[in-house]
Amino acid sequence: MGRFQVAGATVVDGSGHDPVEVDVDIEDGLITQVGASGTRGERLDAAGLTMTPGLIDAHVHLGLSSPIQPQFSFRISAAELAADIFATAGATLDAGFTTVRDTGGVDGGLVTAIAKGKVRGPRVLSCGPVQCQIGGHGYYGADWEPTELWSSHHLPGLCALSMMSGNADELRHNVREAFRRGASFLKLCVTGGVVGAHDRLTDTQFTVEEIAVAVQEAAARGTYVTVHAHNNEGIRNAVEAGARCVEHGTGLDESTAALMAAHGVALVPTFAVVEQLLHDTAGAGLDPSTRDRVLGVRERMTEALAAAKEAGVRIGLGSDLIGPAQGRRGEELRLRAKLETPMEALVAATKTNAEILGLSGRVGVIAPGAQADLVLWNGNPVEDPELFADPANAVLVLQAGRIVKDLR
Repeated sequence: MGRFQVAGATVVDGSGHDPVEVDVDIEDGLITQVGASGTRGERLDAAGLTMTPGLIDAHVHLGLSSPIQPQFSFRISAAELAADIFATAGATLDAGFTTVRDTGGVDGGLVTAIAKGKVRGPRVLSCGPVQCQIGGHGYYGADWEPTELWSSHHLPGLCALSMMSGNADELRHNVREAFRRGASFLKLCVTGGVVGAHDRLTDTQFTVEEIAVAVQEAAARGTYVTVHAHNNEGIRNAVEAGARCVEHGTGLDESTAALMAAHGVALVPTFAVVEQLLHDTAGAGLDPSTRDRVLGVRERMTEALAAAKEAGVRIGLGSDLIGPAQGRRGEELRLRAKLETPMEALVAATKTNAEILGLSGRVGVIAPGAQADLVLWNGNPVEDPELFADPANAVLVLQAGRIVKDLR
């Protein structure tokens, strides 16, 4: 890749510090120096642009890039599913997201294809199929369909939404299978969900003992468990069992937030999908009744975010977008900027998310030794967070020092 310098940009380094105008030197895909420069090589003029670290989305579903109900009912071909996934992966990169954590829906082959450069897309950390209890959140088969047939909905190497477990032994088998397929962490559904077929938000799923089995298997591989959870009982069960992260956390109250903080458990709220389902349920390929399930979720999630901040919980950022409309992934930062400050939203989407993903210091910051994952924005999104929502404002995207988008 050689050496080059990005010169003249206003740099927002992901740490929360004030922006500064400095040059950034890059060599062989890594940032070597920020500030005074002695780098030889090409000079990339970025005067008038704002530089941030490559954004990180800690909750994506690349494998759910087609209309949801037709996908689950076998009305879309494998070729079209793949085309939709590849398009979403490219659009994610174009929106400035150079790293994502896929929390269910893709199989290992897609992760490998992107890593090899055969498909344009972000760096992907994946849980593979979500781990769910029989009949719980994540199961979308017809009422008449036997549970054991659900796995036939998987497309090996491409799509694998969820695996069903009826007890701790089955869960242990399934998480080992997920790791065999290339999962880098685990995700369990421990409550019902908004986009549910056989469950309610108030349902609590998996016991502490069952969750602990997944935690044990993850720890044996040096990784962790995150949980889909909307209610406090499910969150408390997960914390007690040793989970390290909670997705959504819609009903999180003060005492449960304090428990999370005491155990070092992170939270990833997901506001963009709530807006998506409130305003375009049909566009996601879902029944209009789904909108009724999401009513009130935005308000409760806002209250949960405040409770988590007050308790000192580490709070990341995830969009959770589903269906074909995943091009404006930066909506999550725009929405969070209204509830916090734009700088706090950016730090959540960079430095904090890197910590949650186990990539601290490697991505999510503009600092010597980090991957040269950088976004140059037309304007300053810390001053105008609306810029985050429109991918056209990300005029230059670098991933590990390679220019992967250039609209200059």
